[in-house]
Amino acid sequence: MKIFISGTVQGLGVRPTVYRIAKSLGLKGYVLNKGSNVEICIEGEDGKDEFLDCLLKKLPSLAVIDKIEVKDESVVGYSDFKILKSSEGEKTSLTPVDTAICEDCVCELFERDNRRYLYPFINCTSCGARFSVIENSPYDRVNTSMREFKLCEACLAEYMDPLERRFHAQTTSCPRCGPRYMLYDRTKAVIDAINPIKTFAELVDGGAIGIAKGLGGMHLICSFESAKRLRELYRRPAKPFAAMFRTLDTVKKYLKLDEDEERLLVSPRRPIVLLDKILRSTSRFPSDKLSDISPGLGTVGVFLPYSGLHYVLFHHLHSDAIIMTSANIPGEPMTIINEEAFKLNADYFLLHDCRIVNRLDDSVIKRYRYRDGYDGRNFFLRRSRGFIPVAMKVPYNERILSLGAMENVTTSISKDGNIYTSQYIGNTAYYQTVDFLAAGTEQMLKLLGLRTAEIDSIGLDLHPRYPTRRYGKFLAEEFSIETVEVQHHWAHAASLMLDCGVDEVIALTLDGTGYGSDKKAWGGEILCSRYDSFERLGSLEEIPLIGGEMAVKEIKRLLFAIFSLLGRDTDAAELFDEKKANVMEKLLPRAVGTSSFGRVLDALSCYLGISQEMTYDGEPAMKLERYLAEGTRAYEFNTDVKCTSTSTSTSTNTSTSTGIETGTDRNIVLTLPLFDQLAEYMSRDRDRKMDSVSTERHKADLAYSFVYSLIDELVEIAANACSRSGIPYIGITGGVSYNVPIVRMTEELVRARGLEFLTHNNVPNGDAGISVGQNAIVGYLRNRNR
Repeated sequence: MKIFISGTVQGLGVRPTVYRIAKSLGLKGYVLNKGSNVEICIEGEDGKDEFLDCLLKKLPSLAVIDKIEVKDESVVGYSDFKILKSSEGEKTSLTPVDTAICEDCVCELFERDNRRYLYPFINCTSCGARFSVIENSPYDRVNTSMREFKLCEACLAEYMDPLERRFHAQTTSCPRCGPRYMLYDRTKAVIDAINPIKTFAELVDGGAIGIAKGLGGMHLICSFESAKRLRELYRRPAKPFAAMFRTLDTVKKYLKLDEDEERLLVSPRRPIVLLDKILRSTSRFPSDKLSDISPGLGTVGVFLPYSGLHYVLFHHLHSDAIIMTSANIPGEPMTIINEEAFKLNADYFLLHDCRIVNRLDDSVIKRYRYRDGYDGRNFFLRRSRGFIPVAMKVPYNERILSLGAMENVTTSISKDGNIYTSQYIGNTAYYQTVDFLAAGTEQMLKLLGLRTAEIDSIGLDLHPRYPTRRYGKFLAEEFSIETVEVQHHWAHAASLMLDCGVDEVIALTLDGTGYGSDKKAWGGEILCSRYDSFERLGSLEEIPLIGGEMAVKEIKRLLFAIFSLLGRDTDAAELFDEKKANVMEKLLPRAVGTSSFGRVLDALSCYLGISQEMTYDGEPAMKLERYLAEGTRAYEFNTDVKCTSTSTSTSTNTSTSTGIETGTDRNIVLTLPLFDQLAEYMSRDRDRKMDSVSTERHKADLAYSFVYSLIDELVEIAANACSRSGIPYIGITGGVSYNVPIVRMTEELVRARGLEFLTHNNVPNGDAGISVGQNAIVGYLRNRNR
């Protein structure tokens, strides 16, 4: 018989597993990689059923089986069972994800008599780099960056020995035949070629800032004590850094975490996990160190060693934890080329001589646990290393390429009933990131065995100036592919629907901004969403953005507009000097408006004195989250809702309608009255003398009460829509849905109305999930219109 296994089945030890089972049963035949699948041939009748049973039980845990097809064929002429050379074939999936090195490799790493003692590139058939090193499938050494390193006799013997852990391990190597590290200073002079990692560790302990090249990119590394210097060098006054801790026990010695967070930290995928800044009572960890890592935030990003380099580095370090964050020019993709590293500000550079094929940033997860304690969800702020490429099932076979929005971009490609989403691309406002977008898209197409000309449709954001849109239009013209425009917040809602396995939802789509079908800036929307259409049932009142994007950076402009519209001229005048206030007043009538929930949070954060400006994306709202987490409904806020009739308009593209339903009544939740009441509370309480603790509690209660009132009104409108439509779900999506207290409020208010609450788990809540939603909508529309 012949057995065909499709799915994520290469680079995980499937062929060696098949080989061992077949040999143990005395079977004859072969196994080989064919395209992106595995083909097995068994000669004779005896032992076939037992073989299949054993195979299903003993497949590597990281293997993902989409389909096993068994065919009875006449097979003769085999005297033994062999692993044959891979052959070309259908490419129905991508390569496996990168994983942390396994416990066996960690043990070997510290065995003094082992030839891989302290060897930073240690791995085996079951662990290590996969996607980051592969150029094409099938997954063989010749198709990876490791082909440049010829196996020595000892490594080759392991590779050929069925009893070895490195039997057919495609990226195996040792100090004699594999990649090597060298340590350089900023003049590119070699500092240490003999013991570079030990010397690098000593320098970091001594206060130096270094760059270390890993398998998927480069990291900036320094001690906690050097955090302020790192911020000065990179002009990142407040942007949070991640911290790598020596072991899980080290994390638990300092910080409190639950079982779910613990499982994520030690999982083979090893993401950065955002943990609450709650120090254990027995911890001697200075709280100001955590403040330096993520100033003003209630969380800190923590992860554990996942490569041989990290384990060896901590073997030599005195520190229990170090700052480890992506090494890149601000706004540009993470650096992967040795020569480019020297353009960055650092004292020392720990670089190896193996090419990085596919750039992979660290994945970042915030864990959300439902109020009743049952189950929980993973909020992916960044889904990359360890989690891509992984397929998601969809009910269409069309080949759709979708390109996301502008920031936090990912691309998604659908083929044969699956969506494959790329690694984190980044902010395409930068030319280098657009280059990465194009290269990453081309690489994914190659791994899937697709040519650009074979794409059926390209999904694009409506925004006319997004670079992703320009790139999509270029591809469309070059290869005669139709484009389909998808409204930003509809894509958010669709990504939530796909994530939760539903076909319709009343969604609170809350974020910073997105181009609306009426050409206005949306961001606080209630949508009745299906894959073929959506209705805009409600939104927040528009707030003027004085100076456009300048109002996003300088939050006081938002407050000036709000207080001016409220007639609170005195409050407005206090924000700027007289000259600048006059300029703001003249610009106000011409300012574009936005219904963005994110901008409301920014204005609230600014007025409460929590964050006055945005030095990185989302900063004011992110700093507000800590106060929302500590606040209570100590204040009464009331708002109003007005109903307006939306004018009918139709949005279409080259050949396919985006399915927007228009002409419906829309409920507008007024936000100005909330700021009016907030100003009154602030004025009333300003005269009260409070100590610093009381002042912080006062801010937290005001913030919580304000936001709760707003969410309550949005959920009420959504619940009424559920009653009319029969849809039993209310969900929350968009960048604001990373805010745990806001999600918690929404969950409680939805459940109190007897409805089911939906939120994300596998697809990123924010703009990194846009390409997934676009793909689902375009695929559905094209499939329907076939």
